[in-house]
Amino acid sequence: MLKKIAVMTSGGDAPGMNATVRAVVRYAVSKGVEVYGIMRGYIGLIENDFVQLKFSDVGGIMERGGTILRTARCEEFKVDRGRKEAYKVLKDRQIDGLVVIGGDGSLTGATLIANESDVKVVGIPASIDNDIHGTDMCIGVDTCLNTVVENIQKLKDTASSHERAFIVETMGRNCGYIALVSGITTGAEAIVIPEVKVDFQALADKLLAGKKRGKINSIVVVAEGAASAYTVARHLENRTGYETRVSILGHIQRGGSPSAFDRLLACRLGSGAAEALLSGQNNVMMGLQSDGIVPVDLNKALQTKKEIDLELYKLANILS
Repeated sequence: MLKKIAVMTSGGDAPGMNATVRAVVRYAVSKGVEVYGIMRGYIGLIENDFVQLKFSDVGGIMERGGTILRTARCEEFKVDRGRKEAYKVLKDRQIDGLVVIGGDGSLTGATLIANESDVKVVGIPASIDNDIHGTDMCIGVDTCLNTVVENIQKLKDTASSHERAFIVETMGRNCGYIALVSGITTGAEAIVIPEVKVDFQALADKLLAGKKRGKINSIVVVAEGAASAYTVARHLENRTGYETRVSILGHIQRGGSPSAFDRLLACRLGSGAAEALLSGQNNVMMGLQSDGIVPVDLNKALQTKKEIDLELYKLANILS
C-alpha cells in the first residue's frame, strides 16, 4: 500500500489542470494516503520544491484556469545528472508514487522516472492540441476550442462589416486539431493544417468562388505549424485582391475557466490515476476511450503518433 504520493503539472498549461490536481488529492486522501504537490514541474522536483496538499487545500480550484502548482520547462531533467537528483529527492521524501499531468514532453519524463527509479508513475494527458495517443480527448481541449470558436465568431462580425477576409492563426505546431475543429464549427471558408500541404492557388480560388456566391466575409483558420498567418494573407491578397487582416489568438487559447466537459474529464482521469497508483499500476497513462477511463501503456502511448481524422478535413471542404 502506498503511503505517500506526489502530483505535478508540467509543460504548457491547459484548462482543467487544477480540477485534475483536486481529483488526485481528494481521492488519495480519502484512502488515507499523504499527497504532495510538486511546484513548477520537473524543476521543482529537482529543487525539492514540495508542498503537502490536504483535502481542504484544493477547495475552490476546480473552476480556475492555469495550475496552482505552476509549470515550467526543464532542460536539466533531460540529462542523467538532473534525473538522478530528482530520484534522490523522491527517495529522501519517501514518495512511493507520482502523478504527472501534461503533454507528450511531460509524459516522456514520467516514463523515464518509471523506467529508471523505484517510484510508480501514472500519467494524465493534458494538452490543448489533443495529440496524445491512447485517449479520445485530452484535458483542456474542449475549453480551448470554445475559446477559439467564440473569438472567430466575433471576428466574423467585423469581417462582414468591412467585407474582408480574416486569417486566424491558432496554436498547433505539429497537429492541426484546433484549427480543424474550430474551422468546421465556425463555417470557415478554408482551413490550413500541418497534415495537408497548402495549395495557395486553390485557396484563393475558393475564396473567389465564395465571393461570387455573394459572401461578404471570409475566414481562413491556420494552424501555426502549417504556415504563418501573414504568409497566407500575403498569398491571398496577391491572388484575389482581397483586403485581409490577420488575427493571432496566441496564448489566450490556454487560459480561462475550464468547461463542464473538461471539469468532468479531469475528475475522472484524476481519480482514475490515483486509483491506479494505489492498486499498484505503474508506467501507465489514464485515457478516455469510448466514454470509459482506461489505463494505457505509457511507452506505447508516446511511441504511437495520434493521427488527425482527415475525413473531418474533407467534410470541412464540402460544407464550406
